[in-house]
Amino acid sequence: MSRLLLPAVAATLSMLGANAAAQTFPARPIRIVVPFPAGGNVDTYIRQLARQMEHTMGQSLVIDNRGGANGILGCDIVAKAAPDGYTILATSIAFAVNPAMYKKLPYNSETDFTPVTNYANGLGYILAAHPSVAAANIRELVALAKKQTLRYGSAGIGNGQHLAGELLSQKAGITLLHVPYKGGGPVLTAVLGGEVHLNFPGASVAVPHIKSGKLRGIGFTGAKRISSLPDLPTIAESGLPDYTFDTGWHAMFAPARTPAAIVNRFQAEVRKAFDRSAPLRDAFTSTGYEPAAAAPAEFDRLFRADLKRFAGIIKAAKIQPQ
Repeated sequence: MSRLLLPAVAATLSMLGANAAAQTFPARPIRIVVPFPAGGNVDTYIRQLARQMEHTMGQSLVIDNRGGANGILGCDIVAKAAPDGYTILATSIAFAVNPAMYKKLPYNSETDFTPVTNYANGLGYILAAHPSVAAANIRELVALAKKQTLRYGSAGIGNGQHLAGELLSQKAGITLLHVPYKGGGPVLTAVLGGEVHLNFPGASVAVPHIKSGKLRGIGFTGAKRISSLPDLPTIAESGLPDYTFDTGWHAMFAPARTPAAIVNRFQAEVRKAFDRSAPLRDAFTSTGYEPAAAAPAEFDRLFRADLKRFAGIIKAAKIQPQ
């Protein structure tokens, strides 16, 4: 055989092998790495989606919580995993924030991963307060913050909750003391226990605690109110008209070089899960998220645009990379 033909033959065999793998995929349980502790926003949504996906994929989707360093530890596990579709990352918009927040990451966010799809688009966070905080709305909170130091917790430095608080400080002309934690679960525990005064949890996590009286809803960061708390006003309509902050996307990434046929299959299964389950769709929309299942190429464009967008926000806020 001519040496000139060898590369073409190798490429053809590789494509055939990838297609064969996709046809039999999945042949064993799939590990979904969540780079945050159990109990947080990312963990809550991916567990709901995974349970529905199992019905049509015919395999277990095992959630593996690997919290730490604002998601970096778990992401690194996926970056170094075999590109065979059996290790998938389920993460938040923090994945697009971290490259601008850290001087050095153990992976390259653009080249070490293959975007699969965004499975949820967030409308906003709930600004929640411990009941001991003497403020029932955003105006009272701003007035209180001008008299005393208020601590707000986030799921990590550079996390969306962190940036939501920084933006509130800027727009309201106040200083809130940021206290980072290792994920949504730990920071929720902190605000419930009064260790910090404020937090910006997702609605799926916050609503039960607000309805039970364990937390007080101060306002919603998004552009419109959410159906699960219709009486909770947005921060914009409560006295800070220039303030809106959405929660970005929740999304799946595979290791780089994962065959396109497998990536496409996984994205199709996400779409199928939403199409076939009205309760799943309602579980997302009632708590401030819109179900999504963008094609890999479409989500790749969104992801790369957000890398630039958040780099600009962080620079404007003068947040120094860690």
